[in-house]
Amino acid sequence: MSGVEVCNLETKQYFVYILKCFDSTYYTGVTNDIETRLSQYQSGKFPESYTHKRRPVKLVFFCEFNDITQTILFEKQVKGWSRK
Repeated sequence: MSGVEVCNLETKQYFVYILKCFDSTYYTGVTNDIETRLSQYQSGKFPESYTHKRRPVKLVFFCEFNDITQTILFEKQVKGWSRK
């Protein structure tokens, strides 16, 4: 994925990702299939989601994990980062 920052931690099963929305806000989430999830955001599959009215979105970062607990802990850490 061109222009995306990536960190890789061995076996890849879970992902923490950051999307940049059309309105320049950011959205952070967790998934086990990054390509499908990004496609779902772009297609507007979830009309009640934060990103629905902020499309298109752009994947700007993702990190791969093999342990869901570590994935969720990292997501919480990312959500504590400054949004500026």
